[in-house]
Amino acid sequence: MTHLSSSRITTPTNQWPSLPFQEWKATYETLHMWTQIVGKIRLGLTPWVNHSWHVPLYVTARGLTTSPIPYEARAFQIDFDFIDHKLLIQVSNGEIKEMSLLLRPVADFYKELFAKLAQLSIDVKIHTTPNEVVNAIPFEKDYVHAVYEPDRANRFWRILIQADRVFKQFRARFTGKCSPVHFFWGSFDLAVTRFSGRKAPEHPGGVPHLPDWVAREAYSHEVSSCGFWPGNDQMPQAVFYAYAYPEPDGFRTAKVSPGGAAYNSELGEFILPYDDVRQSASPDGALLNFLQSSYEAAADFGGWDRSALERNESADKQPFA
Repeated sequence: MTHLSSSRITTPTNQWPSLPFQEWKATYETLHMWTQIVGKIRLGLTPWVNHSWHVPLYVTARGLTTSPIPYEARAFQIDFDFIDHKLLIQVSNGEIKEMSLLLRPVADFYKELFAKLAQLSIDVKIHTTPNEVVNAIPFEKDYVHAVYEPDRANRFWRILIQADRVFKQFRARFTGKCSPVHFFWGSFDLAVTRFSGRKAPEHPGGVPHLPDWVAREAYSHEVSSCGFWPGNDQMPQAVFYAYAYPEPDGFRTAKVSPGGAAYNSELGEFILPYDDVRQSASPDGALLNFLQSSYEAAADFGGWDRSALERNESADKQPFA
């Protein structure tokens, strides 16, 4: 069958698509739980990496992926495909299983996915209570979240494609320790984090359904972090964000561009509405300005050794072919 759905059509006018929070909230909540299930499979089988860098998913040309997960002498990966709306389990011995992404409760998604893994002789146990959400329903009992609208999911992924691309440009300017650009399924955000190299004071913890020791290890060193987050009921809009931990004196009153960016005291970070970026004359430029100016505020007020941590772009050699 040939698929000619609108989700496959990408033109310059919709590369940064609109995504009103209320219109996709139900799909968002369901997809959040699905990504948690898949992410916990990676978490359960992958060696621990500092700052929980073994946990996230990654943006692909079709959706999100776990990347290869080791299992005995094999490797497998689980991919969300938001073009054909499938979940693929691909194994290094050539076996493939797939599931359709469609209207179904989280409990049914969970059961089918683990049935497919069993057919592939992959045995993994996960903690079935969702992380970083207040009203956490165990996956196998979740018949509340059951909406999947393909167009909404596709729009969200197309935003991730753009954010991932620009975040990687920003990341390339830094020679110090820096995270990959990665998608954290707990908080449901795409993020990239720079490190000063100095230790940080102990994080207070307190994140819902997340052990305090995990938060403390994640923030063991000073960071300047930024990302894309689709919002929640308290902030019903998609935003780009930037914060520093620990927050240095002067950071929250710093001048961060473009003009729509502002410090949110409740969140403890600068936010820039996604709609401001997508509707600007140069979305890439607007977003890069936000990333750079918020980083400079964190680094300057925090006393980072910027000359040792940043790349001198003017001195770079031409790339070779």
